[in-house]
Amino acid sequence: MKIIVRHTDKLHGRANVPPSKSHTHRAIILASLASGISIIRNPLKSADCLSTMKACQAIGAQIKTEKTSLMITGVRGKPKTPDKVIDVGNSGTTLRFMSVIVAHCNGKVILTGDESIQQRPIEPLLRSLNDLGAKTKAIKDNGRPPIAIQGILKGGKTTLEGISSQFLSGILISCPIAASDSEIHVVKLKSKPYIDMTLQHLKDSGVTIYHDNYSLYHIPKRQIIRPRQYIVPADYSSAAFLLAAANITKSNIDVVGLDWHDVQGDKIIRHVVEEMEAGEHREIDLGNAPDLLPITAVLGCYAKGTTIIKNVEHARFKESDRIKAMATELQKMGANIQEKPDGLIIQHSSLKGTIVDGYKDHRIVMSLAIAGLRANGTTEINNAEVTAVSYPGFVETMQNLKANIYLEKS
Repeated sequence: MKIIVRHTDKLHGRANVPPSKSHTHRAIILASLASGISIIRNPLKSADCLSTMKACQAIGAQIKTEKTSLMITGVRGKPKTPDKVIDVGNSGTTLRFMSVIVAHCNGKVILTGDESIQQRPIEPLLRSLNDLGAKTKAIKDNGRPPIAIQGILKGGKTTLEGISSQFLSGILISCPIAASDSEIHVVKLKSKPYIDMTLQHLKDSGVTIYHDNYSLYHIPKRQIIRPRQYIVPADYSSAAFLLAAANITKSNIDVVGLDWHDVQGDKIIRHVVEEMEAGEHREIDLGNAPDLLPITAVLGCYAKGTTIIKNVEHARFKESDRIKAMATELQKMGANIQEKPDGLIIQHSSLKGTIVDGYKDHRIVMSLAIAGLRANGTTEINNAEVTAVSYPGFVETMQNLKANIYLEKS
């Protein structure tokens, strides 16, 4: 499917922000490991989160889906070996978290995913799992999925490269149920707010973890993960598209549901928007919020002067190489944009509508759709269906705000 966007003068109305994808993943996985029944209210029912639900069911969790909640009976820290290969679809979070969880299974477990997932590096996580007692292998010997994991993870010591915070989050979730204490030394950690999020979920589930300035973690053995009732907050990563759309169209819209005190790193989108309005030269460090790179690049095109996005080289290892993707596609639209190893340099530009590629990446597709709102002419983006990964109903939400946007079958 395609998203077709035409020039839009103003947006009007209010929009409810979808629930947080990152919080939903963590809540489902911890509930699935817990000793008892958990209730997760307001979960995001996106493609990625559905992948996590299916993977958790494969290891023995019982998940009952209600209209606005999930009731999950956990496996009491003892996941069973799945009967089949775990296919995570397009969900990198599911892949990384479940790779560590299934290391507690007695048998061999194979995890794979779609074409994009099979390009995602996972070798640093596999090395750490080997250190902690599991046996792992990239089946094609290329450090990428599909991968085979043979338990049992026992605990111990490892040094983990932190190019993806999800590597560490997965280990922090999994090691508390190991038979021995664990000590994790982390180098080059990015996206620290996501670690704060993981630690908060663990604390709320009765798990104790000690850490020294995000570099050394001590995890006591044989902990019990408690069931809980949890309400998933709204998602700043999704709200970023709405806030950016309001900014570039100079519109006042009501964005509903955000908690300014939540630990989500992407809440810095508020400050990013403020910086775009404040001056004509700005440097924006997205080291802790890599998912904001695509939409920040769009904001930079419409802001006065120069925008430098930096310290976000890990954005190259998402569903696509997001630095290269945004530079390439915004250039097609007429942007004055330069790719750097760790980000982008963007000059104020007059964008024009054209045909652009969504790279099968939900954040690229939605960012280019927002860019098209103020471009002259018509913008056409392929891969529209991937917006369901994180923001089901994205197009409908924009239509309700009076944007000139619609879906077209390819």
